[in-house]
Amino acid sequence: MNAEQNSAKLETMSRRRKLSLTLASAAVALAAIAYGTYWALVLRFEQTTDDAYVGGNVVQITPQISGTVVAIDADNTQFVNAGQTLVQLDRADEKIALDRSEAQLARAVREVRNLFATSAQLQATVEQREAQLATASQDLARRERLGGTGAISTEELQHARDIYREAQAAVAAARQELAANRARVDGTTIDDHPEVRNAAAAVHAAYLDYARTNLPAPVSGFVAQRNVQLGERVGPGAPLMAVVPLDQVWVDANFKEPQLASMRVGQPVTLTADLYGGSVKYHGHIAGFNAGTGSAFSLLPAQNATGNWIKIIQRVAVRVALDPNELAAHPLQIGLSMRAQVDTRDRSGARLPELAQNVPSYSTDVFGSPDKLADQTVRRIIALNEAAAASGGGARTAAEKTAGRLAATNQPALLQPIPAIHLVPAGRTM
Repeated sequence: MNAEQNSAKLETMSRRRKLSLTLASAAVALAAIAYGTYWALVLRFEQTTDDAYVGGNVVQITPQISGTVVAIDADNTQFVNAGQTLVQLDRADEKIALDRSEAQLARAVREVRNLFATSAQLQATVEQREAQLATASQDLARRERLGGTGAISTEELQHARDIYREAQAAVAAARQELAANRARVDGTTIDDHPEVRNAAAAVHAAYLDYARTNLPAPVSGFVAQRNVQLGERVGPGAPLMAVVPLDQVWVDANFKEPQLASMRVGQPVTLTADLYGGSVKYHGHIAGFNAGTGSAFSLLPAQNATGNWIKIIQRVAVRVALDPNELAAHPLQIGLSMRAQVDTRDRSGARLPELAQNVPSYSTDVFGSPDKLADQTVRRIIALNEAAAASGGGARTAAEKTAGRLAATNQPALLQPIPAIHLVPAGRTM
């Protein structure tokens, strides 16, 4: 009886053991099938790395001229708007240089205006000499006729001939003087005369130096890395501080070589930040791939051709662009750790597409304002001195009016040729 009971118990236990093993095997098989299905449908299309960090632009603030720092208008952690003054340099020397260049421009405008007026005056002189020549020619012609009859002496006739030659020489000299003066103004107006343009360029340069004593923020962002102090003498290109626009950050995710084969530009990326934890997710896309591995661009690249060699899997930085709205809701700072997960289902297109960009990636118009103001200053000085020269001295003479027309229209008055007069020997009529 006991033997039968033991046998029944052993048989029951064996059946239970087989059932447990069967159920365990079935569970393992189901788990394997479920994982295989999940891998086939999801995991094989995902590439993940936690070697990812926030990157961004660090805009250095550097002076364009030398100067002494007299004011610092922003400090680390402060937010500044584009165009806001960050550092001010002493502008005393630049103000003196600007005043001197403005005076030189005013003088150049007046001198060129005087050149046009001189041309008009010399033109009038030429016309006067030509009238005198015509009179001398008529007198000589009359005396030549009288000399043929013996009504006048040979000495008087010779004197008339000398006067005529002197008048011819005076006309030639006046014309040469006019031509020499006109060579300095031909083909130009007051505004584009070389001397005026040279003086205007000096004013433009001096005004830019004067404006550059104020260092503005090229972009809006947070101030970082301030290392400038009051009273410090700084030179062009010296880094004074930096402005970081945190609304333009991205993520550099460093993936291993085997992970890159299935990645394409534009693929969606899901990211989480250690700062906010897994509850906050960012959604972006692949913007591009670095041109080489991190070790290739390091300060001291690896020398694999020397000594013992150990193969190390390399990583390539993949730039991920973030959604601006999500970034505004949960700001990130440069250098924060991220976890990136790329969905590689869509593998269309080249792995490294050659996409040329025809517009600037970043631009600022902060530095364009002084240039426009410099042009306005030059035009104002030229206009004021043109008006002063045109209105000075009360009533204007005919020469001044002609000069005004020449300066405005740049059409020189035409010179009439000297009339040819043939001298007739005494005793013959013309």
